[in-house]
Amino acid sequence: MPFDFKKTDIDDVILVVPKVFEDNRGFFLESYKKTDFIKGGIKDDFNQDNHSKSSFGVLRGLHYQSRPHMQAKLVRCIKGKIFDVAVDIRKHSETFGKWTGAILSEENKNMLYIPEGFAHGFLTLSDTAELVYKASGEYSAQNDRGVLWNDPDINIDWEKYGLNFEPVLSDKDKIQPRLKDIKEEDLL
Repeated sequence: MPFDFKKTDIDDVILVVPKVFEDNRGFFLESYKKTDFIKGGIKDDFNQDNHSKSSFGVLRGLHYQSRPHMQAKLVRCIKGKIFDVAVDIRKHSETFGKWTGAILSEENKNMLYIPEGFAHGFLTLSDTAELVYKASGEYSAQNDRGVLWNDPDINIDWEKYGLNFEPVLSDKDKIQPRLKDIKEEDLL
């Protein structure tokens, strides 16, 4: 199997480590293979691919989509380096309000699988970073939701992973609600 599937602090979020074949010409890796992902516990059908580019210090998130347009994501950083975060917003989960994260970079080539029921965000740690990620559902503007990136109840340790300055945020991300203020029907 060309992948190693590693559990994170939250069981349903999985760090995917691909097998990389390198030589003097460069490298090759399989970034997705449905049969292997199913064996590794990732059964989602991905039907949308996204590509984003961010500058140093940009923090995007924490984003999710409400029912019926929830999305699982498979995130990979193909250029640069990011700190990628998933927050459990499943209201009946034992880990509700908890977060887990991983450094994703062009060097380590790791991916983070984030299932439905999680908010997602990342901090750019390099001059620029480019992400490609698969989503299990198509984007729906009406179901686009978010959680405040620095919600003290979630307490993501952004500083441990490089944030010792004021991040660059979108206007939307500056005013997202705290988790405790999200409408019950918008929680997953």
